Amino acid sequence: MKTLSTDVVVVGGGATGAGILRDLAMRGFHAILLERADIAQGTSGRFHGLLHSGGRYVVSDPRSATECAEENLIMRRIHADAVEETGGLFVVTPEDPLDFSDKFINGAKDTNVPCEEISVAQALKMEPRLNPGIKRAFAVEDGAVDGWRMCWGLIESARALGSLTLTYHKVTEILSENGNVSAVICHNERTDEDIRIDCRAVINAAGPWAGQVAAMAGAHGVDVVPGRGIMIAMNHRLSHRVINRCIHPADGDIIVPAHTVSIIGTTDKAVENPDFLEIEHDEVIQMLNAGEVLIPGFKKSRAIHVWAGARPLVKDSRVSSTDTRHMSRGMAIIDHGERDGIAGMFTIAGGKLTTYRLMAKNVVDALMEHWGEDRPCITETEAVPSAQGKRTHRNSDRLAKVEKTRDHDSVICECELVTRSMIEEQLSAQPEANLDDVRRQTRLGMGPCQGTFCAIRAAGVMHEVYRRNSEHENNAAAADRTSTMLRLFTTNRFDGVYPLLYGEQMREAALNQWILQGTLDIDHLPAPSEPAKQATGDLGLLHGRPQPPKTQVIKPQPVSMTSATNEEGDK
Repeated sequence: MKTLSTDVVVVGGGATGAGILRDLAMRGFHAILLERADIAQGTSGRFHGLLHSGGRYVVSDPRSATECAEENLIMRRIHADAVEETGGLFVVTPEDPLDFSDKFINGAKDTNVPCEEISVAQALKMEPRLNPGIKRAFAVEDGAVDGWRMCWGLIESARALGSLTLTYHKVTEILSENGNVSAVICHNERTDEDIRIDCRAVINAAGPWAGQVAAMAGAHGVDVVPGRGIMIAMNHRLSHRVINRCIHPADGDIIVPAHTVSIIGTTDKAVENPDFLEIEHDEVIQMLNAGEVLIPGFKKSRAIHVWAGARPLVKDSRVSSTDTRHMSRGMAIIDHGERDGIAGMFTIAGGKLTTYRLMAKNVVDALMEHWGEDRPCITETEAVPSAQGKRTHRNSDRLAKVEKTRDHDSVICECELVTRSMIEEQLSAQPEANLDDVRRQTRLGMGPCQGTFCAIRAAGVMHEVYRRNSEHENNAAAADRTSTMLRLFTTNRFDGVYPLLYGEQMREAALNQWILQGTLDIDHLPAPSEPAKQATGDLGLLHGRPQPPKTQVIKPQPVSMTSATNEEGDK
């Protein structure tokens, strides 16, 4: 077995794990990050893209509201290439009571969340598609953030300082000696090899999987509840700013303009397992109806993709185990030396993407205290390499870039303006990437056609690059690999289209199938070989998908404390 050595192993390649890796590197430690799939393939890449102003929590969770407001400013500075300063509005719709809005404006003052009440006429001038019946409006400093770009910025920064990132490496064991964590065993899903990593500490930042990872070290009972939420992307921007309903946090109360689309979210249900989350038809209808309240005509716009993510919520004894909406969005750090007698191991969970940096700082501070080290956090002082010297992102940036190169760099994906060179650059940086890995960094196939036209072209580019780099492999094996990559990509795209098969999206899906079947007869290609499946690293292809029902929703349980109330006073 191959053996590596490091100071700290970080488990989990989401925003918090990537932030921890960079924090450790900037404090002068060597660290290795392990992620069982691609960077930000879990919760950090499966949300609505909101950079919180803090407004959402000024009444329900004042501490989180202040943290969001403070980290929002830092995010704009150190992740300029991933953040779009859209601004945001909280509006009282005709269906909402007015009394919450008084609590909202007072809460914003108390928590130092920048907020200004504007007239209804001004709000409608700023956002002409808003419900004309709104009763009050407040301007806040919400924004949009690309979780994938942000996380890769962190990884690139940490790599430049000597840290190592191993994607598609699944942790299988966490070992201890004499009461101290000593090593992590991981499995490379693409090569079928095991690696031992000797270390002084382990930080578990596996999000909704944190309980499973902690159990590998013998720390059982870490109660992280996966809170499943669905989001729907509409085929263009329906608003210039983030639009929030000014009510207690509820389902479908946020619309975020993100890149070329608008995203509405989200639902919230506790589930047993965060893998292969199911999307229920009723939830789709619920989101579309909720959007109609904010923007009349929302339901008539074309929905192009739906997905689900799982929030890592730390179980709150004050509320029912099924009530994820009212569990704390705050962070929780567990020192397993104190809790389980495993010195040098920490788990961090909860929180939000907007506060990832603060979460990373706090857990690394706890490790410094454990080691007796005095190395302060400096992550807020320096932008990640890809953001240095840049202003914040604008939706028109890519168009301006492509217009400069259109004579010599062909456009592969017209919807998202992805060029051939963008794909080749990603494959150069990640030679083992599958097409979904490329998608997460370029937005390939994420526009209105959902890969109908670009998937085949992109697979062709991938095949050419692979053949140049793997001349020893025979043509049949290379074709098998490329076909498997293409089928996985189109299957994953269709999984997010299937629950939306109505209206124009039904027509588009029919066209998509006709093109793939008419040109490639893709469903009748030979079954993928084991090496081709392994090259994808895909969890479902390698280990199988569960049979329906995929998602086990936790049944309602009685509240453990009969007099329990949350911070809003709700029962």
